[in-house]
Amino acid sequence: MLSPDDARLIGFLHGGFPLSDRPFAEVAAQLGCSEDAVIERLQHLLSHGDLTRFGPLFQIERAGGRFILAAMAVPEERFDAVAAQLDAMNEVAHNYRRESAHPDQPGATPLNMWFVLAVESADQIGSVVQRIEAVTALPVYAFPKEREFFVELKLPLFDGGAHGTR
Repeated sequence: MLSPDDARLIGFLHGGFPLSDRPFAEVAAQLGCSEDAVIERLQHLLSHGDLTRFGPLFQIERAGGRFILAAMAVPEERFDAVAAQLDAMNEVAHNYRRESAHPDQPGATPLNMWFVLAVESADQIGSVVQRIEAVTALPVYAFPKEREFFVELKLPLFDGGAHGTR
């Protein structure tokens, strides 16, 4: 459970981070605490799984890389094991459970494990998909991006808006 201070910190950082020589010091000054306290709280939130990542988002295609949304129909009894296999792969940015219709087999296990592949170059996607299929013995359905949309989703962590009072 997030403390009110943790929720305030996350809400404050969501959607904005100072670009300066000492960004954590700037955040600390605005929140009324020390730079070390901000860094320590973020490390705690990450190490305890309250945050899964803290960092910038890049348009990987501009650097020659690719992000691909992919999915698999994983039998329920294997779901946790397959998730662990994906988690161990550097190219898997994250995976999650989501129920969706199977693309071509009525009555089959629905596509229930979704994940994002992140590779340094577009020509690596095929070999990563093949490796996942070999390791899991399950087909991977890859959905390359056709068009990009910018959706700035900010969910408030407490009453008073996404950033609370500053």
